[in-house]
Amino acid sequence: MTETEHSLRHWLALTHVNTLGPVRIHSLLALFNTPADIFAAGRSGWREAGLSEKLIEQLAVPDWDKVDADLAWAEQENANIITLADERYPPLLKNIPDAPPVLYTLGQPEILKLPQVAIVGSRNPTHAGIETAHNFAAYLASMGITVTSGMAMGIDAAAHEGALASMANSAFKGSGYTVAVTGTGLDRVYPAKNREIAHKIAENGLLVSEYSPGTPPLPGNFPRRNRIISGLSMGVLVVEAALQSGSLITARLASEQGREVFAVPGSIHHALAKGCHTLIREGAKLVETAAHILEELGAFSSMLASPEASSEEKSQTELNSAPGVDDEYKQVLQCIDFEPTSVDKVVERSGLTADAVCSMLLVLELQGYVTALSGGYYCQGRQEEVK
Repeated sequence: MTETEHSLRHWLALTHVNTLGPVRIHSLLALFNTPADIFAAGRSGWREAGLSEKLIEQLAVPDWDKVDADLAWAEQENANIITLADERYPPLLKNIPDAPPVLYTLGQPEILKLPQVAIVGSRNPTHAGIETAHNFAAYLASMGITVTSGMAMGIDAAAHEGALASMANSAFKGSGYTVAVTGTGLDRVYPAKNREIAHKIAENGLLVSEYSPGTPPLPGNFPRRNRIISGLSMGVLVVEAALQSGSLITARLASEQGREVFAVPGSIHHALAKGCHTLIREGAKLVETAAHILEELGAFSSMLASPEASSEEKSQTELNSAPGVDDEYKQVLQCIDFEPTSVDKVVERSGLTADAVCSMLLVLELQGYVTALSGGYYCQGRQEEVK
């Protein structure tokens, strides 16, 4: 057994001690330095450190069977176990006081170090809320920002799907990803309806959990995982949330962790807008476009455009710098009138496929060059800027 494997076994054994949570594990690490040192201290060292007899008895008999089960799970393709001592551990998450000692991941672990923005909200959103989450996520992903959420029904799922849709767009493929933080072990999907999304994220993004394989969807797991969603992210966007929504927990955790909090406003008569309005009154930044988020997060990441550039300049720069985008997108723009123009008419005029046109219209709408109207119609937006 290599030193790394020996160390990983002790990290896992520590997390399987029932009475130890992240905060207590951090305290033990401050006393003993490493997990291996904790176990090597023995009963006398543990008593000298003031540990309870109950904890001493648990440390004396580590659950090596669970450790072996975890290691067996990690032998599958793209599965990883990342500890606090691992250089792959995300730096922003590492800074929170109750950072998970161990992360189980399925997918591309290098994504953990990329700039992330969390999008959360109601599990029972309106159609408008779903579209907002999807479009914001697609825009952020197209600008190189990883979209993070909790893979719940509703807003979470829409955010993941928006980021995945942006990745599928040939013009922006590979520019952004999505991360799903789960409240179960990664050997199961909850809710089951999101199985297809989970598989897509495992293939093109990253699934993350602090819970070992085999962990069921216990109610208490989901509020706890919210600190990871916010801890991984530069900021958290809330799209539609009732006053008792778990999304407000994520937003407040983000604020405590020193992250930015954003909220989309809505009607004062709509119950799912009340949570967002409460956050705005408490200091969250009101956002109407995804570009507003990028403007606020400019100081967080060198991947973002310079703060001096306006949102329009950032959009134009990104559009022009993406290989093959300029001519194709201008071709579509030239097929759209000042008056409402149907998607079918754009397809007919451009000679492109309906799928390609719809994908390009989404990006152009997010960039502000076209405006979506009801009934599948579009009209020109900032046409004076397109030469």
